[in-house]
Amino acid sequence: MPRKNTSFADLLFQAPWWVSVITSAITYIFMGHLLPSIETDNQLINMVFKALAVPAPYFAIFILFIAPFSFFNARRKAKQLDAQKSIETIRQLHWRNFEELVAEAYRRQGYRVTEGGFGADGGIDIELRKGEELILVQCKQWKAQKVGVSVVREMFGVLTASNAATVVVICSGKFTQQAIDFASDKPIVLIDGGELLSLIHDVQAEPKVEEIKKTACPRCGSDLVERQAKRGAHAGNTFLGCSAFPKCRYTE
Repeated sequence: MPRKNTSFADLLFQAPWWVSVITSAITYIFMGHLLPSIETDNQLINMVFKALAVPAPYFAIFILFIAPFSFFNARRKAKQLDAQKSIETIRQLHWRNFEELVAEAYRRQGYRVTEGGFGADGGIDIELRKGEELILVQCKQWKAQKVGVSVVREMFGVLTASNAATVVVICSGKFTQQAIDFASDKPIVLIDGGELLSLIHDVQAEPKVEEIKKTACPRCGSDLVERQAKRGAHAGNTFLGCSAFPKCRYTE
């Protein structure tokens, strides 16, 4: 998704509420007291520094005003993650909420998370940091179709042009075999719908999601995989079908 440049207010809105409170206090002290107290040999600079004391309270109040919005935004994201019950509820999310869900899941794993605002630069939706490690994340909320190799190849290009250690591509569906093969020997992590569901389950305050478990076909012993009906009375509904199709046509 193309994105606008992230503003200072956007960063505060995404950060914990107390960041706005601390930033507001620092701004007021710096603009209202420290700078006006500095005396230089340049009279013009001295006048500018002293003049900053006038707007200092307004800047501080504006920044402080962001804190309650940041607080309720964080609570909304937490409730959204804890409310998920299945892969279907995740697939019904708007693409922006899907990105927020992924970001919140990693935030609960101890990562420092920066969401969106990276521009039309190859689809970086989230930045994750833990220590010195930087991980880039792209979210693909494709419900029916599989994520192809072109998307993974594009993200590998973004990775090589950055100082990130790894790139993660997350979807609510599946990846094509070509995409899986391309990523297999590279610092690329592919997380499909089943693995995403497990991730959400592990970080929920009270796990509600039903993890996708591979089930053996009772006819031939192959894995049963989730599919979506394309036509007929049940078009759009999901079902389990044998991975050996068309050799085996068992469904449930």
